[in-house]
Amino acid sequence: MDFRDLTYFETIAELGHVGKAAEKLNRSQPALTKSIQRLEESLGTRLFQRDGRGIRLTAAGELLLARGRQLSQNVAEIQREIRDFASGAVGNVRLGCAASMAEYLLPQLTAALLQRTPDVTLSLVIGQDDLLKESLCAGRLDMIICPMIASDPRLTSHSILEDEMIIVASRQHPVFQRPLRLEELCQYRWILPGSAVSARRWVDNLFLSRQLPTPFVQIETNSISLLPRLIALTNLLSFIARETLECGQGMARLREVPLDEATLTRTIGVSTRAGGYLSPAAQAMLQLLKENGKSFFSKA
Repeated sequence: MDFRDLTYFETIAELGHVGKAAEKLNRSQPALTKSIQRLEESLGTRLFQRDGRGIRLTAAGELLLARGRQLSQNVAEIQREIRDFASGAVGNVRLGCAASMAEYLLPQLTAALLQRTPDVTLSLVIGQDDLLKESLCAGRLDMIICPMIASDPRLTSHSILEDEMIIVASRQHPVFQRPLRLEELCQYRWILPGSAVSARRWVDNLFLSRQLPTPFVQIETNSISLLPRLIALTNLLSFIARETLECGQGMARLREVPLDEATLTRTIGVSTRAGGYLSPAAQAMLQLLKENGKSFFSKA
């Protein structure tokens, strides 16, 4: 099996069309067709079948795609490891961090890492936990800091600290003019992250567990910086980290909606791919987080 043929196969499978794959790969359609034929002959089975104007994977093709992606990821990690070894470099760290804690955790963590390994290079990605996990599993990130990920055999996770998520509104919001009850919040509209994000799922499940309708999400966004002014100028409710409310930029016009049952205490952890390659610098960062993670979380 030729690794180049496998790479072409992955692109064709993702696009579901040989012509589109040829354009993306800058190869001719006949060349890609022959590539697939070589794979099918070496494996003794069909990998694609017709699906309207396109093609789709057979069961064997689905299996090859999954194994091929894993192989490609392993090859990329081997290349990084050999380059680090040959050059004597401490390496690069590709770190993902949940938006709700990046402002408080990353500055001191980065400073400590640079003190230990001055020549390290960093690639920082800020986002929601669902996208961070996807990027980590795909090999685009070395580690992620986000709400603790449990029971995923692909990942290894270590707890760092605990924080709280709370409901917030503008200080002039009418919700504060009457007794605070969870059912009262159903009449208002919300600004929340996407439904795949763990904090959003927790909020939805909170209402469902009380036989209440889930919040009406008028605006769906993963931008923390957008929230303060938007919430302050509307009657939208939102769900954010307590530290963001207390110390974030522009939060003075917002106020917590104090409902104990709507306060989420969560564990923040650092996750890596089980068995994945970590550069010396990434190993150093992981060790810092495991030993002193809580101390890097500063509101200063």
